[in-house]
Amino acid sequence: MTLDHVTPRRGQLAYDRRDNLVLACRMCNAAKADTPLLAFLLADRTRAARLLAYGDHLSGMLVGLAEEIAGPLGAFSAAIRSDEDSPYRD
Repeated sequence: MTLDHVTPRRGQLAYDRRDNLVLACRMCNAAKADTPLLAFLLADRTRAARLLAYGDHLSGMLVGLAEEIAGPLGAFSAAIRSDEDSPYRD
């Protein structure tokens, strides 16, 4: 696991705040690199669906953005979150 900056820092220390850091596997962190989050999610809409499935801890704005991007793929993520036996449910 690695720490990824949601908003790329591009050499600015101000972005090392915890509300701008998320856990990411090395492969995903390398794929995102310095790409803005919106561009990264739009490049592959399944990323937005995965973010919905595992990102309930994220801000409402980010979850709403992922729902819009995921479109029909988001329905699968919604089903996971609404399943009473799901470990990803609050």
